[in-house]
Amino acid sequence: MIRIKKVDSCFEIEPLIRPFGFKGNYMTNLWQTVNYMESDSGIHKIGLSTQGVLWSDAKVYESHSTSAGNSMMYLISEKALQMIKGQSFQNPVELLVQILPEVYEYGKKITENPKLRMTFALNALVGVDNAAWLLYAAENELKTFDQMIPEAYKPALSNHHKKIGAIPLMSYNVPINEIESAAKEGYFFMKIKIGQTGTQEEMLEKDKNRISAIHQAIGNARTPWSVSGKLPYYLDANGRYEKKETLLKFLDHCKKIGAFDQIALIEEPFDEMQEIDVSDIPVRLAADESAHTDMDAIKRIQMGYKAIALKAIAKTMSMTMKIAQAAYERNVPCFAADLTVNPILVEWNKNVAARLKSFPGLKDLGLLESNGHQNYLNWDTMKSYHPHKDAPWVKVNKGIYDLDDNFYQTGGGIFEPVDHYEKMFIDKH
Repeated sequence: MIRIKKVDSCFEIEPLIRPFGFKGNYMTNLWQTVNYMESDSGIHKIGLSTQGVLWSDAKVYESHSTSAGNSMMYLISEKALQMIKGQSFQNPVELLVQILPEVYEYGKKITENPKLRMTFALNALVGVDNAAWLLYAAENELKTFDQMIPEAYKPALSNHHKKIGAIPLMSYNVPINEIESAAKEGYFFMKIKIGQTGTQEEMLEKDKNRISAIHQAIGNARTPWSVSGKLPYYLDANGRYEKKETLLKFLDHCKKIGAFDQIALIEEPFDEMQEIDVSDIPVRLAADESAHTDMDAIKRIQMGYKAIALKAIAKTMSMTMKIAQAAYERNVPCFAADLTVNPILVEWNKNVAARLKSFPGLKDLGLLESNGHQNYLNWDTMKSYHPHKDAPWVKVNKGIYDLDDNFYQTGGGIFEPVDHYEKMFIDKH
Protein backbone atom coordinates (compact mmCIF):
# COMPACT_ATOMS: atom_id res chain seq x y z
CA MET A 1 0.00 0.00 0.00
CA ILE A 2 1.18 3.54 -0.78
CA ARG A 3 0.33 6.19 1.81
CA ILE A 4 0.10 9.84 0.73
CA LYS A 5 1.92 12.13 3.16
CA LYS A 6 1.88 15.51 1.35
CA VAL A 7 -0.12 17.09 -1.45
CA ASP A 8 0.01 20.44 -3.20
CA SER A 9 -1.13 22.10 -6.40
CA CYS A 10 -0.60 25.09 -8.69
CA PHE A 11 -1.66 26.25 -12.14
CA GLU A 12 -0.62 28.34 -15.15
CA ILE A 13 -2.91 30.04 -17.67
CA GLU A 14 -1.83 29.59 -21.28
CA PRO A 15 -3.30 31.93 -23.94
CA LEU A 16 -4.47 30.61 -27.31
CA ILE A 17 -3.44 32.00 -30.70
CA ARG A 18 -7.05 32.85 -31.59
CA PRO A 19 -10.52 32.08 -30.20
CA PHE A 20 -11.05 28.33 -30.39
CA GLY A 21 -14.57 27.45 -31.51
CA PHE A 22 -16.60 24.34 -30.74
CA LYS A 23 -19.88 23.40 -29.02
CA GLY A 24 -21.30 26.63 -30.40
CA ASN A 25 -18.90 28.68 -28.27
CA TYR A 26 -15.32 29.95 -28.11
CA MET A 27 -12.47 29.87 -25.60
CA THR A 28 -9.35 32.04 -25.44
CA ASN A 29 -7.09 30.33 -22.85
CA LEU A 30 -6.55 27.04 -21.07
CA TRP A 31 -5.50 26.41 -17.48
CA GLN A 32 -2.62 23.98 -16.94
CA THR A 33 -2.88 22.50 -13.45
CA VAL A 34 0.03 20.93 -11.60
CA ASN A 35 -0.59 18.38 -8.83
CA TYR A 36 2.05 17.33 -6.29
CA MET A 37 1.89 14.05 -4.38
CA GLU A 38 4.44 12.67 -1.90
CA SER A 39 4.39 9.29 -0.14
CA ASP A 40 5.63 8.20 3.27
CA SER A 41 8.79 6.91 1.61
CA GLY A 42 9.69 10.47 0.59
CA ILE A 43 9.16 9.90 -3.14
CA HIS A 44 7.18 12.68 -4.79
CA LYS A 45 5.64 12.95 -8.24
CA ILE A 46 3.91 15.69 -10.20
CA GLY A 47 0.85 15.10 -12.37
CA LEU A 48 -0.28 17.56 -15.05
CA SER A 49 -3.72 18.37 -16.40
CA THR A 50 -5.22 20.72 -18.96
CA GLN A 51 -8.66 21.94 -17.90
CA GLY A 52 -11.32 21.76 -20.62
CA VAL A 53 -14.34 23.45 -19.04
CA LEU A 54 -16.18 24.04 -22.32
CA TRP A 55 -15.52 20.48 -23.49
CA SER A 56 -16.41 18.78 -20.21
CA ASP A 57 -19.58 20.75 -19.43
CA ALA A 58 -20.73 23.48 -21.81
CA LYS A 59 -23.46 24.60 -19.39
CA VAL A 60 -20.88 25.41 -16.70
CA TYR A 61 -18.86 27.31 -19.30
CA GLU A 62 -21.87 29.28 -20.55
CA SER A 63 -23.24 30.17 -17.11
CA HIS A 64 -19.98 31.47 -15.61
CA SER A 65 -17.00 33.56 -16.61
CA THR A 66 -14.02 31.66 -18.02
CA SER A 67 -12.06 32.24 -14.82
CA ALA A 68 -14.94 31.10 -12.60
CA GLY A 69 -15.48 27.88 -14.55
CA ASN A 70 -11.77 27.07 -14.39
CA SER A 71 -11.63 27.97 -10.71
CA MET A 72 -14.40 25.51 -9.94
CA MET A 73 -12.67 22.71 -11.79
CA TYR A 74 -9.42 23.56 -10.00
CA LEU A 75 -11.21 23.43 -6.64
CA ILE A 76 -12.45 19.94 -7.46
CA SER A 77 -8.89 18.72 -8.06
CA GLU A 78 -7.80 20.42 -4.82
CA LYS A 79 -10.68 18.69 -3.01
CA ALA A 80 -9.47 15.34 -4.34
CA LEU A 81 -5.92 15.98 -3.16
CA GLN A 82 -7.13 16.86 0.32
CA MET A 83 -9.30 13.74 0.40
CA ILE A 84 -6.38 11.42 -0.36
CA LYS A 85 -3.88 13.15 1.93
CA GLY A 86 -3.12 10.70 4.74
CA GLN A 87 -4.85 7.87 2.84
CA SER A 88 -3.35 4.71 1.33
CA PHE A 89 -3.97 3.08 -2.05
CA GLN A 90 -3.08 -0.19 -3.75
CA ASN A 91 -3.19 1.11 -7.34
CA PRO A 92 -4.47 4.26 -9.07
CA VAL A 93 -7.56 2.61 -10.60
CA GLU A 94 -8.81 1.60 -7.15
CA LEU A 95 -8.01 5.09 -5.85
CA LEU A 96 -10.05 6.73 -8.62
CA VAL A 97 -13.03 4.43 -8.06
CA GLN A 98 -12.84 5.20 -4.34
CA ILE A 99 -12.80 9.03 -4.58
CA LEU A 100 -14.85 9.71 -7.73
CA PRO A 101 -18.38 9.59 -6.18
CA GLU A 102 -17.58 12.12 -3.44
CA VAL A 103 -15.58 14.34 -5.80
CA TYR A 104 -18.47 14.32 -8.29
CA GLU A 105 -20.97 15.32 -5.58
CA TYR A 106 -18.65 18.13 -4.51
CA GLY A 107 -18.54 19.30 -8.14
CA LYS A 108 -22.33 19.43 -8.30
CA LYS A 109 -22.36 21.51 -5.15
CA ILE A 110 -19.79 24.15 -6.10
CA THR A 111 -21.12 24.54 -9.67
CA GLU A 112 -24.70 24.59 -8.33
CA ASN A 113 -25.49 22.17 -11.11
CA PRO A 114 -27.25 18.93 -10.03
CA LYS A 115 -26.86 17.64 -13.61
CA LEU A 116 -23.12 18.30 -13.79
CA ARG A 117 -21.53 16.05 -16.39
CA MET A 118 -19.28 13.36 -14.97
CA THR A 119 -16.52 14.40 -17.39
CA PHE A 120 -16.19 17.70 -15.49
CA ALA A 121 -15.14 15.80 -12.37
CA LEU A 122 -12.96 13.37 -14.33
CA ASN A 123 -11.20 16.23 -16.13
CA ALA A 124 -10.47 17.75 -12.71
CA LEU A 125 -8.91 14.47 -11.59
CA VAL A 126 -6.49 13.95 -14.50
CA GLY A 127 -3.45 15.54 -12.81
CA VAL A 128 -4.23 13.82 -9.51
CA ASP A 129 -4.54 10.47 -11.29
CA ASN A 130 -1.31 11.03 -13.27
CA ALA A 131 0.60 11.84 -10.08
CA ALA A 132 -0.80 8.66 -8.52
CA TRP A 133 0.34 6.57 -11.52
CA LEU A 134 3.84 8.01 -11.41
CA LEU A 135 4.06 7.43 -7.66
CA TYR A 136 2.72 3.89 -8.10
CA ALA A 137 5.37 3.21 -10.77
CA ALA A 138 8.19 4.63 -8.64
CA GLU A 139 7.17 2.78 -5.48
CA ASN A 140 6.94 -0.50 -7.38
CA GLU A 141 10.09 0.12 -9.48
CA LEU A 142 8.16 0.00 -12.75
CA LYS A 143 10.23 1.56 -15.54
CA THR A 144 7.96 1.42 -18.59
CA PHE A 145 4.35 2.14 -19.47
CA ASP A 146 3.83 -1.54 -20.37
CA GLN A 147 4.93 -2.60 -16.90
CA MET A 148 2.55 -0.06 -15.39
CA ILE A 149 -0.59 -1.39 -17.11
CA PRO A 150 -2.54 -3.72 -14.76
CA GLU A 151 -3.11 -7.22 -16.14
CA ALA A 152 -6.87 -6.64 -16.47
CA TYR A 153 -6.32 -3.94 -19.09
CA LYS A 154 -3.35 -5.32 -21.04
CA PRO A 155 -5.46 -6.99 -23.78
CA ALA A 156 -6.76 -3.61 -24.97
CA LEU A 157 -3.33 -1.99 -24.81
CA SER A 158 -1.04 -4.66 -26.22
CA ASN A 159 0.15 -3.25 -29.57
CA HIS A 160 3.44 -1.46 -30.20
CA HIS A 161 2.85 0.62 -33.32
CA LYS A 162 5.89 2.04 -35.06
CA LYS A 163 3.80 4.87 -36.49
CA ILE A 164 0.91 6.98 -35.25
CA GLY A 165 -1.20 9.18 -37.49
CA ALA A 166 -1.34 12.73 -36.10
CA ILE A 167 -4.86 14.18 -36.21
CA PRO A 168 -5.01 17.98 -36.54
CA LEU A 169 -8.11 19.88 -35.45
CA MET A 170 -9.95 22.22 -37.79
CA SER A 171 -12.35 24.30 -35.68
CA TYR A 172 -14.99 26.64 -37.10
CA ASN A 173 -12.70 29.53 -37.92
CA VAL A 174 -9.64 27.73 -39.29
CA PRO A 175 -9.22 29.09 -42.84
CA ILE A 176 -9.60 26.68 -45.76
CA ASN A 177 -6.09 27.47 -46.98
CA GLU A 178 -4.69 26.20 -43.64
CA ILE A 179 -6.63 22.95 -44.08
CA GLU A 180 -5.20 22.64 -47.60
CA SER A 181 -1.71 23.30 -46.27
CA ALA A 182 -2.13 20.60 -43.60
CA ALA A 183 -3.06 18.06 -46.29
CA LYS A 184 -0.03 19.06 -48.35
CA GLU A 185 2.17 18.60 -45.26
CA GLY A 186 0.99 14.99 -45.03
CA TYR A 187 -1.78 15.19 -42.42
CA PHE A 188 -4.39 12.73 -43.61
CA PHE A 189 -7.01 12.21 -40.88
CA MET A 190 -8.59 15.62 -40.34
CA LYS A 191 -10.79 16.38 -37.35
CA ILE A 192 -13.37 18.91 -38.53
CA LYS A 193 -15.66 20.67 -36.09
CA ILE A 194 -19.31 20.82 -37.15
CA GLY A 195 -22.34 21.85 -35.07
CA GLN A 196 -21.74 25.55 -35.52
CA THR A 197 -23.37 28.48 -33.73
CA GLY A 198 -27.01 29.48 -34.20
CA THR A 199 -30.36 27.73 -34.47
CA GLN A 200 -30.54 24.18 -35.80
CA GLU A 201 -31.40 25.49 -39.25
CA GLU A 202 -28.54 27.99 -39.18
CA MET A 203 -26.15 25.35 -37.87
CA LEU A 204 -27.09 22.91 -40.62
CA GLU A 205 -26.54 25.47 -43.37
CA LYS A 206 -23.18 26.52 -41.90
CA ASP A 207 -22.10 22.88 -41.58
CA LYS A 208 -23.15 22.09 -45.15
CA ASN A 209 -21.24 25.08 -46.48
CA ARG A 210 -18.20 24.21 -44.38
CA ILE A 211 -17.98 20.59 -45.52
CA SER A 212 -18.54 21.69 -49.13
CA ALA A 213 -15.64 24.13 -48.96
CA ILE A 214 -13.36 21.60 -47.24
CA HIS A 215 -14.21 18.77 -49.64
CA GLN A 216 -13.64 21.03 -52.63
CA ALA A 217 -10.22 21.92 -51.22
CA ILE A 218 -8.92 18.49 -50.14
CA GLY A 219 -11.36 15.92 -51.51
CA ASN A 220 -8.95 14.84 -54.24
CA ALA A 221 -5.88 14.68 -52.00
CA ARG A 222 -4.26 11.27 -51.55
CA THR A 223 -2.54 9.47 -48.68
CA PRO A 224 -0.61 6.19 -48.41
CA TRP A 225 -2.10 5.54 -44.96
CA SER A 226 -5.76 4.83 -45.80
CA VAL A 227 -6.98 1.70 -47.54
CA SER A 228 -8.89 3.80 -50.10
CA GLY A 229 -6.01 6.21 -50.69
CA LYS A 230 -8.34 9.15 -49.95
CA LEU A 231 -8.30 11.40 -46.89
CA PRO A 232 -10.73 10.14 -44.22
CA TYR A 233 -12.92 12.84 -42.63
CA TYR A 234 -13.40 12.85 -38.87
CA LEU A 235 -16.34 15.11 -38.04
CA ASP A 236 -17.00 16.23 -34.47
CA ALA A 237 -20.40 17.73 -33.63
CA ASN A 238 -19.97 17.93 -29.83
CA GLY A 239 -23.64 17.09 -29.24
CA ARG A 240 -25.02 20.05 -31.20
CA TYR A 241 -27.50 18.11 -33.37
CA GLU A 242 -30.89 17.89 -31.66
CA LYS A 243 -32.58 15.46 -34.04
CA LYS A 244 -31.57 12.46 -36.07
CA GLU A 245 -33.37 13.98 -39.07
CA THR A 246 -31.07 17.01 -39.02
CA LEU A 247 -27.97 14.82 -39.09
CA LEU A 248 -29.43 12.77 -41.94
CA LYS A 249 -29.99 16.00 -43.92
CA PHE A 250 -26.33 16.81 -43.39
CA LEU A 251 -25.34 13.34 -44.57
CA ASP A 252 -27.58 13.68 -47.65
CA HIS A 253 -25.68 16.86 -48.48
CA CYS A 254 -22.38 14.99 -48.06
CA LYS A 255 -23.64 12.37 -50.54
CA LYS A 256 -24.66 15.10 -52.98
CA ILE A 257 -21.18 16.67 -53.01
CA GLY A 258 -19.33 13.31 -53.04
CA ALA A 259 -17.91 13.57 -49.53
CA PHE A 260 -19.99 10.84 -47.86
CA ASP A 261 -17.70 7.89 -48.63
CA GLN A 262 -14.76 9.70 -47.02
CA ILE A 263 -16.49 10.13 -43.64
CA ALA A 264 -14.57 7.77 -41.35
CA LEU A 265 -16.59 8.77 -38.30
CA ILE A 266 -18.83 11.40 -36.76
CA GLU A 267 -18.22 12.05 -33.09
CA GLU A 268 -20.96 12.88 -30.56
CA PRO A 269 -23.65 14.20 -32.92
CA PHE A 270 -26.33 14.28 -30.21
CA ASP A 271 -26.55 15.52 -26.66
CA GLU A 272 -26.08 12.51 -24.40
CA MET A 273 -29.27 13.28 -22.43
CA GLN A 274 -31.37 12.41 -25.49
CA GLU A 275 -30.15 8.79 -25.55
CA ILE A 276 -30.95 8.35 -29.23
CA ASP A 277 -30.46 4.90 -30.76
CA VAL A 278 -28.08 5.44 -33.68
CA SER A 279 -27.80 1.93 -35.07
CA ASP A 280 -29.66 2.95 -38.27
CA ILE A 281 -27.39 5.90 -39.12
CA PRO A 282 -25.26 4.91 -42.15
CA VAL A 283 -21.87 6.13 -40.85
CA ARG A 284 -19.67 5.09 -37.93
CA LEU A 285 -20.58 7.21 -34.90
CA ALA A 286 -18.11 7.65 -32.06
CA ALA A 287 -18.85 8.38 -28.41
CA ASP A 288 -16.60 10.89 -26.65
CA GLU A 289 -18.00 13.07 -23.85
CA SER A 290 -20.94 10.71 -23.29
CA ALA A 291 -18.60 7.78 -22.57
CA HIS A 292 -17.69 9.17 -19.15
CA THR A 293 -17.00 5.75 -17.66
CA ASP A 294 -16.67 2.15 -18.83
CA MET A 295 -20.35 1.58 -17.98
CA ASP A 296 -21.35 4.61 -20.08
CA ALA A 297 -19.21 3.34 -22.96
CA ILE A 298 -20.95 -0.03 -22.87
CA LYS A 299 -24.32 1.72 -22.92
CA ARG A 300 -23.30 3.79 -25.96
CA ILE A 301 -22.11 0.67 -27.76
CA GLN A 302 -25.52 -0.91 -27.11
CA MET A 303 -27.14 2.21 -28.62
CA GLY A 304 -25.25 1.66 -31.88
CA TYR A 305 -22.06 3.68 -31.44
CA LYS A 306 -19.25 1.92 -33.31
CA ALA A 307 -16.16 3.73 -31.99
CA ILE A 308 -14.93 5.29 -28.75
CA ALA A 309 -12.72 8.37 -28.46
CA LEU A 310 -10.36 7.71 -25.58
CA LYS A 311 -9.17 10.72 -23.60
CA ALA A 312 -6.58 9.70 -21.03
CA ILE A 313 -5.75 13.41 -20.80
CA ALA A 314 -9.37 14.38 -20.02
CA LYS A 315 -11.02 11.43 -18.23
CA THR A 316 -7.95 10.12 -16.36
CA MET A 317 -5.65 7.29 -17.39
CA SER A 318 -7.38 5.01 -14.88
CA MET A 319 -10.85 5.43 -16.40
CA THR A 320 -9.41 5.29 -19.92
CA MET A 321 -7.94 1.84 -19.28
CA LYS A 322 -11.34 0.63 -18.09
CA ILE A 323 -13.11 2.12 -21.14
CA ALA A 324 -10.52 0.74 -23.57
CA GLN A 325 -10.92 -2.78 -22.18
CA ALA A 326 -14.73 -2.58 -22.30
CA ALA A 327 -14.58 -1.53 -25.97
CA TYR A 328 -11.95 -4.18 -26.80
CA GLU A 329 -14.13 -6.95 -25.37
CA ARG A 330 -16.97 -5.79 -27.65
CA ASN A 331 -14.76 -5.43 -30.74
CA VAL A 332 -15.34 -1.67 -30.93
CA PRO A 333 -12.35 0.34 -32.20
CA CYS A 334 -10.85 3.21 -30.20
CA PHE A 335 -8.54 6.11 -30.92
CA ALA A 336 -6.88 8.75 -28.75
CA ALA A 337 -8.48 12.20 -28.87
CA ASP A 338 -6.99 15.46 -27.62
CA LEU A 339 -8.17 18.18 -25.25
CA THR A 340 -5.65 20.71 -26.64
CA VAL A 341 -3.23 19.59 -23.97
CA ASN A 342 0.37 20.59 -23.31
CA PRO A 343 3.30 18.69 -24.92
CA ILE A 344 3.97 16.41 -21.93
CA LEU A 345 0.33 15.35 -21.72
CA VAL A 346 0.51 14.54 -25.44
CA GLU A 347 2.96 11.78 -24.45
CA TRP A 348 0.48 10.31 -21.95
CA ASN A 349 -2.07 10.17 -24.75
CA LYS A 350 0.53 8.85 -27.20
CA ASN A 351 1.24 5.90 -24.90
CA VAL A 352 -2.40 4.90 -25.26
CA ALA A 353 -2.58 5.52 -29.02
CA ALA A 354 0.57 3.45 -29.59
CA ARG A 355 -1.02 0.39 -28.01
CA LEU A 356 -4.52 0.36 -29.53
CA LYS A 357 -5.60 -1.72 -32.53
CA SER A 358 -5.40 0.04 -35.89
CA PHE A 359 -8.58 1.95 -36.76
CA PRO A 360 -10.79 0.45 -39.52
CA GLY A 361 -9.99 1.78 -42.99
CA LEU A 362 -6.40 2.63 -42.11
CA LYS A 363 -3.18 0.69 -42.52
CA ASP A 364 -1.13 -0.55 -39.57
CA LEU A 365 -0.79 2.50 -37.34
CA GLY A 366 -2.27 4.17 -34.29
CA LEU A 367 -4.27 7.40 -34.25
CA LEU A 368 -3.60 10.40 -32.03
CA GLU A 369 -5.29 13.76 -32.12
CA SER A 370 -2.81 16.48 -31.21
CA ASN A 371 -3.75 20.10 -31.86
CA GLY A 372 -1.82 22.06 -29.23
CA HIS A 373 0.70 23.28 -31.80
CA GLN A 374 -2.20 24.82 -33.74
CA ASN A 375 -3.74 26.61 -30.79
CA TYR A 376 -1.29 27.61 -28.03
CA LEU A 377 0.41 30.98 -28.38
CA ASN A 378 3.41 29.71 -26.39
CA TRP A 379 3.59 26.15 -27.71
CA ASP A 380 7.35 26.26 -28.35
CA THR A 381 7.99 27.47 -24.79
CA MET A 382 5.78 24.72 -23.37
CA LYS A 383 7.57 22.18 -25.57
CA SER A 384 10.91 23.31 -24.12
CA TYR A 385 9.82 21.83 -20.75
CA HIS A 386 9.67 18.33 -22.29
CA PRO A 387 12.53 16.12 -20.97
CA HIS A 388 12.94 14.65 -24.49
CA LYS A 389 12.00 17.72 -26.51
CA ASP A 390 14.37 16.84 -29.37
CA ALA A 391 13.45 13.14 -29.63
CA PRO A 392 12.24 12.09 -33.10
CA TRP A 393 8.93 10.80 -31.69
CA VAL A 394 8.00 14.24 -30.30
CA LYS A 395 7.76 15.80 -33.76
CA VAL A 396 5.23 15.14 -36.50
CA ASN A 397 6.82 14.12 -39.80
CA LYS A 398 4.48 14.32 -42.81
CA GLY A 399 1.44 13.68 -40.63
CA ILE A 400 3.08 10.82 -38.71
CA TYR A 401 4.66 10.31 -35.30
CA ASP A 402 7.52 7.85 -35.82
CA LEU A 403 8.03 5.76 -32.69
CA ASP A 404 11.23 3.90 -31.81
CA ASP A 405 12.47 1.67 -29.01
CA ASN A 406 13.49 4.72 -27.01
CA PHE A 407 9.88 5.92 -26.92
CA TYR A 408 8.71 2.60 -25.48
CA GLN A 409 11.65 2.39 -23.04
CA THR A 410 11.00 5.89 -21.65
CA GLY A 411 7.21 6.03 -21.98
CA GLY A 412 7.71 9.20 -23.99
CA GLY A 413 9.49 10.77 -21.02
CA ILE A 414 6.47 10.77 -18.69
CA PHE A 415 8.40 9.13 -15.85
CA GLU A 416 11.08 11.80 -15.70
CA PRO A 417 10.91 14.96 -13.57
CA VAL A 418 10.20 18.23 -15.39
CA ASP A 419 12.24 21.11 -13.99
CA HIS A 420 9.69 23.78 -14.91
CA TYR A 421 7.02 22.16 -12.75
CA GLU A 422 9.38 20.92 -10.02
CA LYS A 423 10.43 24.52 -9.37
CA MET A 424 6.87 25.45 -8.45
CA PHE A 425 7.18 23.38 -5.26
CA ILE A 426 10.89 23.48 -4.47
CA ASP A 427 10.59 26.04 -1.66
CA LYS A 428 7.57 24.37 -0.09
CA HIS A 429 8.60 20.71 0.23
